[in-house]
Amino acid sequence: MKAGFRAVVVALGFLAAGLLSSVEARADKLADILSKGVVRITVFADVPPFGMMNANRELEGFDIDMAKLVAKALGVKLELLPVPAASRIPFLLTDKSDMNIAAMSITAERARQIMYSAPYADTSLAVYGAKGLALKSAADIGRNRVAVAKGTTEDLVLTALAPGADIMRTEDNATAVQAYLSGHAQLLAANSVVVVELAKKNPAKEFDFKFALRRAPAHVTVRLGEHTLLRWLDTLIFQSTLNGDLDELHKKWLGGPMQPLPAL
Repeated sequence: MKAGFRAVVVALGFLAAGLLSSVEARADKLADILSKGVVRITVFADVPPFGMMNANRELEGFDIDMAKLVAKALGVKLELLPVPAASRIPFLLTDKSDMNIAAMSITAERARQIMYSAPYADTSLAVYGAKGLALKSAADIGRNRVAVAKGTTEDLVLTALAPGADIMRTEDNATAVQAYLSGHAQLLAANSVVVVELAKKNPAKEFDFKFALRRAPAHVTVRLGEHTLLRWLDTLIFQSTLNGDLDELHKKWLGGPMQPLPAL
């Protein structure tokens, strides 16, 4: 064997060993969760009925119960991490959380960084305002300001539909709602289920449906490449659909039984 060829073979051997070591060093996320005995899940704390603080300053809501379901099925402790919408993906990418359960719907752009489970809840996104405002589509927004939480699907869809609109992007959902309630914005882009809760708590404010943005099933999300954890989540969602657990959560938090959801 010539010296030059031998050197190449040795170098390739070291490279292969290094790659193998790197793969072994990066533990599978599901195995990592089970080993540590804790699952870290990002959730909302300001988006009722998915996640909010109750009178005792405790987190509750559909997604909170979903997170508890995940932790129970894994047999580990649950660490809830309340975050604004824009922080959900960064927390996954920087390994500050293991998964996100905060009413996240699918976009092709997000799918370049994260992976989506099968849907576990079905909702829709729309724009709302006072009854006196005559709007039927994004083209009718005109000079009306629209409040929306930065980084949400409603923000992305609304921006694509009305790039020239006066969109007030806030740091979180609560601030967007407050901007609409206070009159700093004439319109609110939000989840249909969230608006139902807002209307109940703010009877003096009108939340009249103006136009739809898109249907928006909610999915659990994990970091790109965590296929084993994603497969486990899909299995849990399938099982929870069959045994009625998800139906009970829909009745408890969304006001009705679970409807058939589209396949991913």
